Amino acid sequence: MESIVCVRLRDTGQNCYYFTGGCEVKEGDLVIVEHDRGLDYGQIISLKVDEKELSDKQPIKKIVRIAREQDKKQIEENRTKAKEALVTCIRKVEEHKLEMKIVQAEYSFDRTKIVFYFTAEGRVDFRELVKDLAKIFKARIELRQIGVRDETKFFGGFGPCGRQLCCATFLKDFEPVTIKMAKEEGLPLNPPKISGICGRLMCCLNFEYETYKILSKGLPKEGERVNLKEGKGKVISVNVFKRTATVELETGAVIEVHYK
Repeated sequence: MESIVCVRLRDTGQNCYYFTGGCEVKEGDLVIVEHDRGLDYGQIISLKVDEKELSDKQPIKKIVRIAREQDKKQIEENRTKAKEALVTCIRKVEEHKLEMKIVQAEYSFDRTKIVFYFTAEGRVDFRELVKDLAKIFKARIELRQIGVRDETKFFGGFGPCGRQLCCATFLKDFEPVTIKMAKEEGLPLNPPKISGICGRLMCCLNFEYETYKILSKGLPKEGERVNLKEGKGKVISVNVFKRTATVELETGAVIEVHYK
């Protein structure tokens, strides 16, 4: 069976699965791919495939080739043209008095399509805007509404941990993050402390959650009453990673209990 890999289209596009088409690829490679009635470019972000995702995202296109020097030069030219297109689109949005914020623009590899990403509070009727842009650029125009997480992913930055944002580096997709995760991980339920720079709950709460649940198995809860060989007591704190609990005995003594 031919190999299948995950490719992130352009610089900030969606993740798609592609057949390798006989190409010897590795993670991080820039590749030229068949996509949406033409050629586009992308980057290999994973050589591993989730079979569950394939049931919904059957790969129907192939990688045409690993990007050559000439291809990389054209990609850079496209990025420059996209910045110019972004300025033009912002001006046109102002002329049409539309309640939307254009945050990014991308050309397809063959320059037959431009994708404009925008944020807005609600639905926006941008049909006349699309007509104007199509006349100016002589290309297919796609306006794609995104959320604040996607906007943050575009611009990148550093989280409170001091590292580059997960969304701008290795995360493939945004998964739901709930306040329950923060609560079960024992974090303070203070929005500024558990929110990312996008204003939403930090993505790391999600991908740490399963590991935290595994490490928490068999440990008592904070506030729980326990019976130990040293006597009865109350759990006043738990260290999941060390698998220890600090217990205050009825005698007033405080001890640390280790769990296998």
